[in-house]
Amino acid sequence: MVGLRELFVRAHEISDIAVPVPPAASGLLRILVVMAARIAGLADPVEERGAVEWLDDRDVVLEAGRFDPSAVGAYFDREDLAGRFFVFGSERPFLQDASLAEQCGKKSGLNKIVFGRAAGNNPVWWGPACDVSPSVLPVPEALWHLIAQHYYGPSGRCTARTVDGKSEANSLAGPLRKSLSFHPVGQNLFETLVMGIPRPQETDTEVADAAPWEETHAPDPRRGLCPVTWPGRLLSGRSRHAMLLVPSPDGQGVVDAYQTWASRHTPLEATDPYVITETSQQGNRYAREAREDRALWRDLDALLLKSSQVAGRSRPLICDDLVELPSALRRRVRLRAYGFVQDGQQGDKTWFAATSPPVLEWLEEQDGSRARRIAACRESAEQHSRILEFAAKLAWAESVSPPLDEGEKARIDPKAPGPWRQAALLAYWPQAEKTFWRLIEGQEDPRTAFVSVAEEALRAGVGRAERGWKQARAISHARAVLHKQSKELQ
Repeated sequence: MVGLRELFVRAHEISDIAVPVPPAASGLLRILVVMAARIAGLADPVEERGAVEWLDDRDVVLEAGRFDPSAVGAYFDREDLAGRFFVFGSERPFLQDASLAEQCGKKSGLNKIVFGRAAGNNPVWWGPACDVSPSVLPVPEALWHLIAQHYYGPSGRCTARTVDGKSEANSLAGPLRKSLSFHPVGQNLFETLVMGIPRPQETDTEVADAAPWEETHAPDPRRGLCPVTWPGRLLSGRSRHAMLLVPSPDGQGVVDAYQTWASRHTPLEATDPYVITETSQQGNRYAREAREDRALWRDLDALLLKSSQVAGRSRPLICDDLVELPSALRRRVRLRAYGFVQDGQQGDKTWFAATSPPVLEWLEEQDGSRARRIAACRESAEQHSRILEFAAKLAWAESVSPPLDEGEKARIDPKAPGPWRQAALLAYWPQAEKTFWRLIEGQEDPRTAFVSVAEEALRAGVGRAERGWKQARAISHARAVLHKQSKELQ
C-alpha cells in the first residue's frame, strides 16, 4: 500500500491498482486520472491548444515512460492543497464535507456507506456486521467505499441535513449508478493513467477547472453548481452525496460515518468518457447498464465501432483517443470493464471486473473489416440466444400441457417459462463465447456455428427429460423451430 505521492513517483514500477471493490476501482481511476493530467501538464484549458496538439503532447508524456518526480512534488506540495489529502484532522478532509458534523443531527452509521453491509432494519446476509455491532473499518477499506458511494451511491431517503434552518432527507443517485465503465490498461500504472486521460472537451472556459480537493471554497450546498469543466469536475466533481468519516480513537480505523445529500440543485448534464452511451426511443441518452449475465465480449463491438446514430449508440469517448496512440503501444493495450448491477434507487445486486485481451488493433479506424466481423458474430450470438430461449420455453410448454386438439398450439406462460429456459442459456453462453473468439479469426458462417451451439445447449438444458415420449416429441419440435428461425435470419 502506498500514498498518493509515492504512487505517482513509482507509477512506472506499479503494474496495476489492487482494489477488490470494482466500483471503488472505477472511481479511484477517475480521481487518479485527474491528478495525472495535472502532474503531466495535460490539463491546460482547451483554448491553449487544439485536440491534435493535445494528443501529440500526450504521446510525448507516454514516451517519457514515467511521471517527473519534481512535477509530482510540485503538485502535492501546493500551498493551497495543504491538508486536502488527509482523511482525518483537516478542515477539508479528502472527498468529505466537515460541516456534516454540525448540519446532521445524527450519524448515518458506518454500515450505511459500506456496500454489502446491512444498514438500518435490513436483514444481515453476508456478514456479522450490523448497526448494533458495525465493527471498525480499516481506513483504506473505508476510502474504497467512500469513493464508490460518490460515484454509485443510492437515491432516496438519507440522513437529514439542516441548512439555513431547512431540513432535507433525500438524495439523488450517483452519476455512475448501475452503469458499465471501460478503461484502458497498459503494462504499468503510468501508462494506464496517461492513456486514461480524455482529450479536452468543450466546456465553459470562463470558469477555472477544479477537482473537489482543489476547490477554493469548502463544500456548501447553498452555492450553485459550477459548470462541468474538464477534467476535474467532469471526472471527480459530480457526486450527489456528502460524507464524513468518524475516526477511531487511535486514528487507524473508521467507526462511524455521515452520509447525506450534497446539493439541492438539478445536476448538470455531462457525458462520462468511459461509458457506452445509448439513446432511447424517446431520444434520452443514458449509460449502458451493467448486467451480471453479460460477459465483456458481448460489448466488444460497441467499443471498436465508431459511434453510430443509426444504432443509437456511442462508444466511450476515451476510445476515440486510443485510436491515436502510437501503434506499438496500441497493440498491447487491454480494456477493463467495471460494472455494478444496481437498480436506480437503493438496491445493489453484484459487481464485477473483467479485462479483455489486446483488441485496439481491431478498432474500426484500424481494421474496419475485422471490427464489422466482430459485430456480425456478436449479433448472431445474441440472435441465437433469443431463438434458443423461445425454443426451450416452447419445449417445456408442450411437454407439460394437456393433450391438444389437432392444429392447436401449446401456450407459453410468460410467468412460468419452465426450468429448461434458464438451464439452456447457462449452457449456451460459455460455448457461444468460445465460438465467438474462433469465428472472428476466420470466415466461417456465424449462423451455422451458433445454431449448432444453440442446439447443443437445448439438449444440455433439458437433460434426461428427453427419455419420456411426450417430452421427446416436444423437444424434437423445439429443435425444428430453432433451425427454422435460424434460417430465417439469412
